[in-house]
Amino acid sequence: MPTKPTADFAQFDALDIRVGRIVNVEDAATKKPTYRMTIDFGADIGTKVSCGAYRNYPKESLIGQQVLCVVNFAPRRMGPEVSEVLVLGVPNAAGETIYVTPQQPVDLGVALF
Repeated sequence: MPTKPTADFAQFDALDIRVGRIVNVEDAATKKPTYRMTIDFGADIGTKVSCGAYRNYPKESLIGQQVLCVVNFAPRRMGPEVSEVLVLGVPNAAGETIYVTPQQPVDLGVALF
């Protein structure tokens, strides 16, 4: 993948990236195989829904995992579903989506800096 153009710090600073814990996972009603995940960000933000292609994980293995998410994008319609936050991920060698997580447990809702 080619690199993207240079961004200034203000563009990064505009993103609100927080840690949440996945509390529920179910199949989403979308054309592509997708999960509908409910993510808890703590008292200040509450729970939000994200739809994502994390089907390489069994649903049960995602419950309780901490993930990094962009919480200040506008909600995005994905077929009949609405995704309120973007769970950050990277592809593995097989092209499957691997979620980004802190190396150690942290408080819910803390921001990436």
